Amino acid sequence: MRTVHVHLGERSYDILIDSGLLARLPEIFREYRVRSRLFLIANSQVFKLHGERLLKALAGAGFQATPILIPDGEKYKNLQTLENIYTYLIAQGADRQSTIIAVGGGVTGDLAGFAAATFHRGVPYIQVPTTLLSQVDSSVGGKTGVNHSQGKNLIGAFYQPHLVCIDTDTLGTLPARELQSGMYEVLKYGLIYDPDFFDYLEAHLDDIRSLQPEVIENVISRCCEIKAEVTSMDENEADLRRILNFGHTFGHGLEAAAGYGCLTHGEAVGYGMIAAVLLSERHKCLDAPTVERVIQSICRIGPLPDISSLALDLVLQAMARDKKRLHDRINFVLLRQIGKTVIEDDLDQATLREIWGRIRACR
Repeated sequence: MRTVHVHLGERSYDILIDSGLLARLPEIFREYRVRSRLFLIANSQVFKLHGERLLKALAGAGFQATPILIPDGEKYKNLQTLENIYTYLIAQGADRQSTIIAVGGGVTGDLAGFAAATFHRGVPYIQVPTTLLSQVDSSVGGKTGVNHSQGKNLIGAFYQPHLVCIDTDTLGTLPARELQSGMYEVLKYGLIYDPDFFDYLEAHLDDIRSLQPEVIENVISRCCEIKAEVTSMDENEADLRRILNFGHTFGHGLEAAAGYGCLTHGEAVGYGMIAAVLLSERHKCLDAPTVERVIQSICRIGPLPDISSLALDLVLQAMARDKKRLHDRINFVLLRQIGKTVIEDDLDQATLREIWGRIRACR
């Protein structure tokens, strides 16, 4: 088992990574002194795949575990679903001695984390991510929240988990599109932080796709290490942590404009990273061969959905409401070279319009 530690003083926690980890969760929870009253939040599909046996294992070890099932999909990451979670917690007598367990992908983790951050002004929660995207990104770092009709993740809080438990075997249950979605986010870490890791990813994309065990553990561990390092230095995204938004400014705009669920988060980030490197080239930050190399790597992951019918004006409107803007300026994370970033806030709409055709053509 590999362990990555997130250093945040009293809010520090471990990320545990191994195959077959779900079966060992009862003993791990005992080791980490997890309280015995548990509320397991999952969607119905994930609950059938993983939740039912986890519930039985926890009950057999003396934990009182109650499931809370939520709808599946980004469109349900909203205040109504959150209120339903609160209502169930209240009805079941949850209190500050209870622990919330998030089992599933990023939507479940974000919802469960925000419920934990706000219920009784904060109860502990544990992330048990089951998708590649959530294992390498959303389960780590304490970002929790829900979407609003006006934009993605506009309502939320920074609230760190008590523990993150990653069972790599859960990736074998993912549809190909969901695995591919996570691979775009994986690529981001090499691009923004570690050129050697980017080289490794280029050489092992097929191994990731085929879930080669050693490669998968290497990739997840390195992504978590990078996010842990960045989060430890800038927990609340005041400075350095903003580099993790590479591809996300344009990506979130695409998600909102297309309608939640039309693009996966990873696919939107894939397009967002293409936009970011093209903007980097326009700003003379990045040379043309590197731009081509990055775009080829993104496209090698798999075909991106067709966005040719999407109006750029809708994307720009969504970006104008992005939570990452500062003083009415939209922040873009650009590349100076692979592993080095720069943040620009003086990009005008004309530049985005000029590259829009190239973005849509990259599939």
